[in-house]
Amino acid sequence: MAQKKFWNEIEGKSWDEVVAIQERKLRRQVDYLLKNSKFYQRKLGEAGISFGDIKTIGDLKKVPFTEKTELRDSLKEEPPLGLHVAAPLNKIIQIQASSGTTGSPTYIGLTKHDIDVWNEFQARVYYANGFRPGDRCLHAFGMSKGFVGGVPLVQTLEHMGICDIPIGAESGTERLLTVLADQKPNVITGTPYFIIYLAEQVEKILKLNPRELSIRQISCGGEPGGGIPSVRKKMEELWNADAREMMGGTDMGSTYWGECEDKSGMHFCAQEFIIVEIIDPDTGEVLDIKEGVKGELVYTAIDREASPLLRFRSRDHVEVTGTKCSCGRTSFKIRCFGRTDDMLIVKGINVFPSAIKDVVSSFEPRTTGSMKVIVDFPGHATQAPLKINVEYGYSVKQEYLPQLKEELEKKLRDTLNFRPRVEMVPPNTYEKPGVKKVSLIERVAPS
Repeated sequence: MAQKKFWNEIEGKSWDEVVAIQERKLRRQVDYLLKNSKFYQRKLGEAGISFGDIKTIGDLKKVPFTEKTELRDSLKEEPPLGLHVAAPLNKIIQIQASSGTTGSPTYIGLTKHDIDVWNEFQARVYYANGFRPGDRCLHAFGMSKGFVGGVPLVQTLEHMGICDIPIGAESGTERLLTVLADQKPNVITGTPYFIIYLAEQVEKILKLNPRELSIRQISCGGEPGGGIPSVRKKMEELWNADAREMMGGTDMGSTYWGECEDKSGMHFCAQEFIIVEIIDPDTGEVLDIKEGVKGELVYTAIDREASPLLRFRSRDHVEVTGTKCSCGRTSFKIRCFGRTDDMLIVKGINVFPSAIKDVVSSFEPRTTGSMKVIVDFPGHATQAPLKINVEYGYSVKQEYLPQLKEELEKKLRDTLNFRPRVEMVPPNTYEKPGVKKVSLIERVAPS
């Protein structure tokens, strides 16, 4: 039997038809928020906006953006899920957490309906990425700490009729490759640089050439790289497999952008579940979605029960690579090229230098509070432990430095979910804050 072209027929509908569906569901979602969201009742009231004024996608321009900091404040004001939770707690059957890279995680509730919605648009992503029912998938994303690349993607793959093998990146390279040799999965999903690293370790651990193994298709995301030609080429040559990119974010779903066989950008795959805008990050102006346009992604949920958001600023900066495609999908395509903040990605975990600074400062006076993240890799992503130089306090004796180093590494690991490599350096190694802003990052040539 011939394979279907798309996971869902809406992927091939004219965009005018999609917009009509979006606007109908937007009105329904706004009515739901009016009745159920204390967060948006307050936010729109303070802005002088009536819920009844929001009927079309164009009307969204009237609505102030929702910022990540507001969601954190909302969680503090009304735990456990914040003022923006819009479903009864007894209907919520799963809670996901962001990586907490700004100091504390945000929590996202999901009802049974929300999980069904996530499964649907995430299945479209994996189908665009070349995964098919009956495949066997080695799961190389992290499976712990509520990471949306874990359980939610396992659920989606199972929803598709794919056999998922949820070993997870934290099980270690040897364990993953042993399972690969034993179970012979034909597809793999994980972060691009970790998938490359796995291939590079095959010969050492399995005494085999990775090209001779069973992998035929790679779906990668969680960090930039999958869409970079040189990175993709390396992945494909190492595994002798086809590699495609995907992207998403915790607050809206695990993944809702997926690259098709044309491999010229990621299609938007949550057509009737999320409205996406592209704005000028400096002015907030909504930009026309056409090839070559660059801006920041903004999302509005239109079929969500537990934690729906209006005009959520993602801080992801993208370029539109096309509005038509040979695959027949009618949604536009993008590449993501960075963020508004100075973020680093360590093994798929977003890490903000300001969050590291907060942890280091909490050790004062055993530290001076001064530190530098040593970036000895190109771009913003690395698979290696992140190097951090920390000034020890003026009165700390040399014999206590190993213990202090160990405590810092543990605190950073436990708080921010990444592996650090701390080096203690003498006081006054770095310039102190003053009139001139002091960078928390020091870029050096790879050693």
